[in-house]
Amino acid sequence: MKLDELHEKAYTISLILLVLFTCGGIAGSILLYVGQDKFHRNISHTLDYVVDQSEFTVQSLRNVSGYLDLAKTTGVDQVFLPVSDQQNIDNLNRKLNKAANDLESKTKDNSRTIRDVLENVRFTLIVVAAAMLFLAFLGLLFSILGLKTLVYFLVLGAWFLMAGTFILCGVFVLLNSAVGDACVAMKEWVAHPYEDTALDHILPCVDVATAEQSLNQSKTITSKVVTVVNKVLSTVANSNFPPNTGPLYYNQSGPLVPTLCNPYTGRLDDRQCNAGEVDLTNATQVWENYTCTVSSSGICATTGRITPDIYKQLVLAVNISYGLYHYMPFLVNLQDCTFVRETFSTITEDYCPGLRQWKTVFLIHTAVS
Repeated sequence: MKLDELHEKAYTISLILLVLFTCGGIAGSILLYVGQDKFHRNISHTLDYVVDQSEFTVQSLRNVSGYLDLAKTTGVDQVFLPVSDQQNIDNLNRKLNKAANDLESKTKDNSRTIRDVLENVRFTLIVVAAAMLFLAFLGLLFSILGLKTLVYFLVLGAWFLMAGTFILCGVFVLLNSAVGDACVAMKEWVAHPYEDTALDHILPCVDVATAEQSLNQSKTITSKVVTVVNKVLSTVANSNFPPNTGPLYYNQSGPLVPTLCNPYTGRLDDRQCNAGEVDLTNATQVWENYTCTVSSSGICATTGRITPDIYKQLVLAVNISYGLYHYMPFLVNLQDCTFVRETFSTITEDYCPGLRQWKTVFLIHTAVS
């Protein structure tokens, strides 16, 4: 009787331990699945943010290139930019398009590579978690049914699976360490943005010479487009020609049209508008009040100094100047790589803490398993 009682107690204890270990395996599998999912989502959000910043910069570069290209071909009353400036725009646009294409391709290629690695690790971890859960249930079932031979095979297979689990957890810890090192590297790069590091391949800065040339050329073209506009206003719209004295006469009359404020000095420094000048933000609304109604012969039939055709050309010229002027802060940030510095600062402050948190989850899972 005593042997039977001992045997029954041993069986009960073994069954209890088996249930506990099964529960532990289930808990480990759940932790593994939840942890990898959270980590994957955090990494994906971080990559999405980097790609979005890159796409914003690429689109801004192409917008600047587009405004410069419009400035090259846009004139007011047959007055255009000098040929030398048009050639400078062509040369700069080639560099801008190359910089935009390089930034876009490097960011997308590195993002795709990182995502491929994460997807492979994620798939492997899910398979391992599912296999552990399946074996735990089979082991419990076979033990209850007394199928010792199958239990021995399961134990042997579980040892191999456990070894693989530890290897995968080690790989994941290495990935987390790499993420942590990347966060530290980003923080250090913010302080020293021009040191050659691997981070330059994740979100590279635009070539300094190209950025400086873009800034200077955009200021120059903005200033010269304003000069073209004011030349037409001064020599054509605000002139009082005798009737029928040539192509510049179209019966201009009424108050003089205010000239456009040039936001830059001759040395391309910022300047304040003088009294009587209109700035880029409201010039088109003000000039609309100086527009006349034309007859079938193209002559002003009402009081005014700007025909509707000239007004349309002025609006286009002002929009180009305003567009280039609007992108000046972006070009200044491009020059000193501020956009990359701000991106990395945001990642270290907003994304890195969450990534470090899920490293702890995986270490807990390893202990539970």
